[in-house]
Amino acid sequence: MHNNIVDYYNHQNEDNRLISRHGQVEFLTTMRYIEKYLYPGARVIEIGAGTGRYSHAIAKQGYTVDAVELVPYNIEIFQKNTIPGETVTIQQGDARNLSMFADNTYDSTLLLGPLYHLYTLKDKQQVIGEALRVTKPGGIVSAAYCLSDATIIEMGFKQKSLSITEYMRLGKIDPVTWKTHSEPEDIFELIRCEDIDEIMRPFTVTRLHLISTDLYTNHMRDIVDSMDDETFAIYLNYHFAVCERQDMIGLSHHCLDVFKKS
Repeated sequence: MHNNIVDYYNHQNEDNRLISRHGQVEFLTTMRYIEKYLYPGARVIEIGAGTGRYSHAIAKQGYTVDAVELVPYNIEIFQKNTIPGETVTIQQGDARNLSMFADNTYDSTLLLGPLYHLYTLKDKQQVIGEALRVTKPGGIVSAAYCLSDATIIEMGFKQKSLSITEYMRLGKIDPVTWKTHSEPEDIFELIRCEDIDEIMRPFTVTRLHLISTDLYTNHMRDIVDSMDDETFAIYLNYHFAVCERQDMIGLSHHCLDVFKKS
């Protein structure tokens, strides 16, 4: 699994993924909910920080940020993107083992990538458990997931970059329920919202928000990318107004689960 992820990100321009118009929708939505629970003096940890788009944005606002990232190439980009005055650190590590960090340390804990690449319930719950351990009581954890139905629609039926029939033959799409099953060679773990509830079942937390961070944006990325500033601003207003509607979240490629540690 480790080698698959490293190879993927060595060939993926992750640093630019959230810069495009359509990428900004996911980024701005996620930041909107992170910032909602930050306050002066808050300490933040980003677990699976990638190249640091979120860590740097938060550090530039004056917060202290510690980051952990698995992929050495991403760490290099993260370090290159660090500017003078940012109170930010990064070290290599696995989200399943944060033993280098003490219990009850952070006010805000971000898991904006690790759960994309874990394929067993045990691993996912281990990551959530570690995130909660390093978070202060009353602190906030924000965990991102990739959703399956948007990928089936976009890549299976629209782009046809994956074969629905082949995935069914391999047992990766159930032909009756259309639930998906991912393996490490697939890189991304695709789930449904009800799977998030199963992951969270053992933990004593209070869910604050379950958010669609891009909703239908990636399905019409060319249209979004071509919007002028005024139209894009209106589109963002619409997106922010409906991104917590539970009847729409399954359309999204990404969602964000925001919860408070007891």
